[in-house]
Amino acid sequence: MWYAKNGVKAIEPERFVETLRTARHPGRVPYHLFYSSLWDACTRDPALMVIPFDDHLTHRGDGVFETMKCVGGAVYNLDAHLLRLQRSAYQVGLSFRHGPEALRAKVLEVLAEAAQPECAVRVVLSRGPGGMGVSPGECVGTALYVLVYGAGRPFMETHPRGARLRLSAVPPKHPDFATAKTCNYIQNVLMRMEAEAWGVDFTVGADASGHITESATENVGIVSKGGTLAFPPLDAVLAGTTMLRVAELAQREVAEGRLRGVVFRPIRVAELGEAREILVVGTTLNVASAVEWEGRPVADGRPGPIGRTLDALLAEDILHNDQLRVRYS
Repeated sequence: MWYAKNGVKAIEPERFVETLRTARHPGRVPYHLFYSSLWDACTRDPALMVIPFDDHLTHRGDGVFETMKCVGGAVYNLDAHLLRLQRSAYQVGLSFRHGPEALRAKVLEVLAEAAQPECAVRVVLSRGPGGMGVSPGECVGTALYVLVYGAGRPFMETHPRGARLRLSAVPPKHPDFATAKTCNYIQNVLMRMEAEAWGVDFTVGADASGHITESATENVGIVSKGGTLAFPPLDAVLAGTTMLRVAELAQREVAEGRLRGVVFRPIRVAELGEAREILVVGTTLNVASAVEWEGRPVADGRPGPIGRTLDALLAEDILHNDQLRVRYS
């Protein structure tokens, strides 16, 4: 299987796939199907779900992505995710030569082929392969990668007592980069690392002015002392598709008098210690209610009524809102 030259082992081409399978470590979730525009083909073999090392995505983090939830054979909020993907690509000068309609069709085609009614789908546009430098000019063109894999469960299903939060020590992204969903995620990784090191569920970023930004992969908001649902302004954080949908669903609570309003405004770090509720929202976790902030209870230390209601409304929306559900099976 191997031959040695100058002390370095090498793989014979005809044994390469076998070697990939032998060397592969199992993932934490199942990988169902992978599509690469470089092949214009799919594979179900996790060992073959590979990206060229000279793709700028690999050695420069040069790409943008979206992750969507699929429930009951339908992908939720597809068009909102793909619109944000296009905005992110525009911000970093990426274009998919086949256009947005072809991209949408390809995602649905891959999901149909995967035939998984409950899953997640990650869509990545990369600068593409072509060299080891930093110049985009060396790349052959934008590459599309689509992975269908096992979806996580909503946070409050696995943590019914609620979430514990701390203030992050990781410097926030500059607003110009925070508003684009790029594959350069080192700060996000560091935030996840510190949360695990501190034994909490999420950490919350803050800027130099003392206003909160976001969590590692989630948006954060509060129900203020005055009863208003507030999220940070969209010029300094990623415009989360779940956050925006939750803000829409919260209008029902405003109409019923349980909220005074829904706003996007700067939120001081100190407000989290005074808030009626702290909410963490994202594609995978839905709406998580915080019960602890910086080691102290949020309000009475139990998930609050607005967070519980919005989590239920979102779950219902994901399951039954045919205007936002795009079927693929």
